[in-house]
Amino acid sequence: MNARTRLTGKPWPRVLMVVLATFGLALGAATAVAAPGQPAADRAARAPGVASAQGAAPATANCRPEASSLSPSGPPQVTPGSFMATIRARGYLIAGVDQSTYHFGFLNPLTGQIEGFDIDMIHAVASAIFGTYQNHVQYKAISDNQRIPDILNGTVDIVAHTMTITCDRLRKVDFSSVYFDAHQRVLVLKNSPVQDLAGLRGQKVCATKGSDSLGPIAAAKAVPVAVTYWTDCLVLLQQGDVAAISTDDTILDGLAAQDPWTKLVGPPLTNEPYGLAISKQHQDFVRFVNAVLQQLRTNGQWAASYARWQLGTPVPAPPPAQYGG
Repeated sequence: MNARTRLTGKPWPRVLMVVLATFGLALGAATAVAAPGQPAADRAARAPGVASAQGAAPATANCRPEASSLSPSGPPQVTPGSFMATIRARGYLIAGVDQSTYHFGFLNPLTGQIEGFDIDMIHAVASAIFGTYQNHVQYKAISDNQRIPDILNGTVDIVAHTMTITCDRLRKVDFSSVYFDAHQRVLVLKNSPVQDLAGLRGQKVCATKGSDSLGPIAAAKAVPVAVTYWTDCLVLLQQGDVAAISTDDTILDGLAAQDPWTKLVGPPLTNEPYGLAISKQHQDFVRFVNAVLQQLRTNGQWAASYARWQLGTPVPAPPPAQYGG
């Protein structure tokens, strides 16, 4: 992918949003983005003290998702025999990404480029391997449900997809250090009297298959409605088929930016530390990615990306790196 042009931060008219969502999903394969499949759902337990998607216990009693990653071995270097060297020899990094989450990973229909904060993280990793990310990233657009299966079967090298580090997921894949902190909240129409998730008892609330947002919805005695993409949730909300959407505030902010007739309500429900997912077979790559992320924290690039994608003001300090090995 070459030149990238950012969408404006102005709210999209409701009809235009639907057109953009449809356009984005339809153009996935046409823009060198692999079409999504339908693997089995992944359900993930949250950190201790936080609601679980199935009410299950954490993977281990001592699990600390935010401090579970491998420390860098030094500055990011492509050493002979490393997985990074394999990627360099191939000529491109294969990244599993979202194409429908505004601000984080979305297909810009005006340029045909996938853009966002998560995509900037991929650009940084590719640049550390190749010297530039230009023409060195192959994006595979995947749903929440595909993230872990695609890592496990080697379809992608890395996943950057607003993916929360959880104890259950750590049993299956490795993660980078935390690069973003999010919190689950609720999105409703502006004329809704609902003030929080508790006020949605018995009502339909939308989230995606494979997300860990479904657990708190069910725990609040609301009726979970699981779909493939977050834009599907927005369309259901606009059509009155669900009363609300509940997931990470980062995702909800992007949906609200596309529809001025919606609003976020209620307090933060959970902690959602985001990490870049990588196969457990490539621990050298995990350490390499963590070295890249540490550079972004200290050289101002993380803050610049945060500001560019209008993720909030003032720009906070990036999450500090914590390691478990």
